[in-house]
Amino acid sequence: MKSIDGDTKSASARKQVRPAARARKKAAALKESDAGHAAHTQAADARGLPGEMPRPIKVTFIGAGSFFTSNLAADLLQIPGSRGGEIALVDIDESRLKQMARLVKRLVAFHGNANWKVTATTDRHTVLKRSDYVVSCIEVSGVDCVRHDNDIPAKYGVDQSIGDTIGPGGLFKGLRTIPVWLEILKDVERYCPQAMVMNYTNPMGMLCLAAFRTTSLPVIGLCHSVQGTSQLLAKWAGVPYEEMEWTCAGINHLAWFTTLRHNGRDLYPRLMKQWSADVSGRFRGKDKERDFDIVRKDMALHFGAFITESSGHLSEYLPYYRKRKDLLQHYMREAYGGESGYYANNWPIWRQRANEHRDAMLKNGKSLENPRTWEYATWIIEAREKNQPYRLHGNVYNKAGDDSTLISNLPADGCVEVATFVDRNGFQPTRYGPLPSQMAALCASNMAFIDLGAQAAIEKSVEKAVYALMLDPLTAAVCSPAEIKKMTLEMFAAEKAFLKGYK
Repeated sequence: MKSIDGDTKSASARKQVRPAARARKKAAALKESDAGHAAHTQAADARGLPGEMPRPIKVTFIGAGSFFTSNLAADLLQIPGSRGGEIALVDIDESRLKQMARLVKRLVAFHGNANWKVTATTDRHTVLKRSDYVVSCIEVSGVDCVRHDNDIPAKYGVDQSIGDTIGPGGLFKGLRTIPVWLEILKDVERYCPQAMVMNYTNPMGMLCLAAFRTTSLPVIGLCHSVQGTSQLLAKWAGVPYEEMEWTCAGINHLAWFTTLRHNGRDLYPRLMKQWSADVSGRFRGKDKERDFDIVRKDMALHFGAFITESSGHLSEYLPYYRKRKDLLQHYMREAYGGESGYYANNWPIWRQRANEHRDAMLKNGKSLENPRTWEYATWIIEAREKNQPYRLHGNVYNKAGDDSTLISNLPADGCVEVATFVDRNGFQPTRYGPLPSQMAALCASNMAFIDLGAQAAIEKSVEKAVYALMLDPLTAAVCSPAEIKKMTLEMFAAEKAFLKGYK
């Protein structure tokens, strides 16, 4: 039975000042509004940053069968001024590992860069040595637990759409994944302690917080919701993306675009008017684009700013929209618009289609020519190697120094998503200051759940897992404490094969 496949303070935690902590202190005086606007960095264009890479590098992908790997490898091969190096692929699913290795080698040949070596193995220990960058895309349990994550909570009235970052499904994905993630980090500390670690695995906030509490490594969590949503807002506002000015801060999947301007003009009044009409339902069955993302539009109307994650995901972070059938009918739409059980019903299909797509690329000569994406990982690598400042939005530790935080009205010992610079000095998160109170309160309610969920996984504590789910906003809106405890224990029993050592 598979325990990991790609898709998806220990004794070694040193007492000296972390590289990441030094960067935080250096950046502590910065404000997010000083960090730039729509362009992630003035020097970046679609091809890359100025300058030459000074050395060959080694990038190790753990969970290499992931959706992310082929795109990130293609991005890596398109960095201008690269001197090549080694791409190491790790996955315990040998079939997907072999498929990805063939595909990455094909990409190397397609891009004509003979300076890159591709290595593939099921044993991460053999390739972590001398790694400069580690990208984690792991998934624990494959498709085995996705039905339990959805169907057991549904029995108790907890309706989930995605259920892999928050709520019962997100909690149990974290409980399965974090112990494996922490073992990977221990190995990184042992074999390549200077490596930058980039996490793409959900639940993002929980995994990153567990890392911040147990390792001295420079770890950052990467999501594409800020890039995607900022592009969407520019489209809806009808302004060129590169001219739009914005600030964004909060937590992963619940970060707020607190300012949105073009040439000094606030874009929100006109957008709010559009969203009010959309939420009213007048476009239902008439205009699919206007009649979509209703939860995000409604939240903007009532809380004052647009949020980074799609309505399906977002609705699970909130106590408002998924607790009654009439609310589900009014606010939810198909697919990522909030469809019930969408992830559980489709995840096995998506995985199979990903395999078929890769086979088609290999067997049928399907085009390998894709432009470089704006996924952050390779831009981080390029910025650090070339010492060219690059701005992104990353999931980082809120504690910026001994007496300061990045978002001042959120818990210091928590994971937040803020504008972050990277260059040769590493990650340098910027200080946002206080979020508007109503926005901070919603973030804090989720951070309490994330806090206990991460600690439950670190300690392998059933009791703390129960407490975490009692604090989950959606679950608490639907169930009594007794029901939550019963549901949590039922999920532990159903997924016990992947939850070794929990007491």
